Amino acid sequence: MILIVASNKDNAGLNISKQILCDFNFKKASENFQGNKVYEAEVDGVDIKLVTLNKEPVFAQDLTSFFKEIELVIFVSRHSSLSGTPTLSVHTPGNLGAAELGGLPKSVSVSPATAMRECLKAMARLKNEMHLEYEVSYECTHHGPSLNVPAMFAELGSSPKQWSDQKAAEAVALATMEAISNFGKIEAGAVLGVGGPHYNMKFTKMALESDVAFGHIIPKYAVPYIDEEIVRQCVKKTLEKVEYAVLDWKGIKGEHKTGLIKMLENLGLAIRKV
Repeated sequence: MILIVASNKDNAGLNISKQILCDFNFKKASENFQGNKVYEAEVDGVDIKLVTLNKEPVFAQDLTSFFKEIELVIFVSRHSSLSGTPTLSVHTPGNLGAAELGGLPKSVSVSPATAMRECLKAMARLKNEMHLEYEVSYECTHHGPSLNVPAMFAELGSSPKQWSDQKAAEAVALATMEAISNFGKIEAGAVLGVGGPHYNMKFTKMALESDVAFGHIIPKYAVPYIDEEIVRQCVKKTLEKVEYAVLDWKGIKGEHKTGLIKMLENLGLAIRKV
């Protein structure tokens, strides 16, 4: 079963979920969740449920206690940034260090690398087809929840103006459903990304122009406090086999490069620099 999750505390997520219900053949289920209606559909033989939380998605650590046999969770949500740049983005949740915003410390969710890439590619295509003045980007692994099932965020940002943009919300809705319809039918070569900014356009460009699919992405600001165990977890908790690590070489401080390479070599990961 694939689970789409929105939140009553998130206007963008509600707008995206409404677009999904408008554009696809979902029906109201007999069950409720947290007092909210549950919707269900079957797309290409896949059972899908759409549920709404009464709390922020980052705090949905107990989600798997309520829903069993989850193959994939996609949180549709807002994205916030100080710049307010209009952005459509995807990322895996989880904490590379302390649990400052939900989830568990030093615990990441399982990264569905191919599904994220399919969603990213659909966002990029729809941005052009729908004439949206938005950037499309991977984000690094960050915030909760930390789930032991494949989980990803499909986000609309980065300010209240974009959260209310129905056209952009529809683009995220369509990209989400495209990733779901292709889930399990396409498998790309997964890689671990390390270095660079929170929004890594180098990694985004690679995924959009090749068969590479990024799972977990460790940004430059996290490199000083990661250790071999969390890197090993990022590799193991990727749905597909991680074939190698891609390093944003200029996006890693010189004093951190030697230790990072040693960690990756200890894990038996080949390294490619961009």
